Amino acid sequence: MEFKLAVLAVKDINISKRFYEELFDQKVVLDFGRNVTFSGGFAIQQDFAWLTDLPANSVIEKSNNMELYFEVDDFDIFMKRLRDYGDVEYVHQPKKHEWQQRVVRIYDPDYHIIEIGESMAIIAKRYLAEGYSIEETSKIIQHPIEFVKMCK
Repeated sequence: MEFKLAVLAVKDINISKRFYEELFDQKVVLDFGRNVTFSGGFAIQQDFAWLTDLPANSVIEKSNNMELYFEVDDFDIFMKRLRDYGDVEYVHQPKKHEWQQRVVRIYDPDYHIIEIGESMAIIAKRYLAEGYSIEETSKIIQHPIEFVKMCK
């Protein structure tokens, strides 16, 4: 068996498609009208209840039980892009985790959680460039030494 992709239920395929294309640079791989697959390995589906033979009221918003996760090389540039995009609801404002990664979580137009984090590889490279050893960097960013070595 092979996992293919996650599918998100959406109300308006065009609004959601534009959101992911414009804000997350997702390229449409397949567009079937009510179903769109993106280059990032996920799809959006309008009329999800119809497709799955579920009652329409069983497809709920803001369940807060899953998220899509993206990483960006330049977190500050993405935050500017997010502010410029306009009407986006935040799950939380930007914060920095103990492993030194800055993240922000927002809702997409259908209230799925989207997490955007600073690239862990970029963070590792930054510490290495500042003169920290591979072992020190591994400890600071709480990632395996093998990961830090790959980032060098």
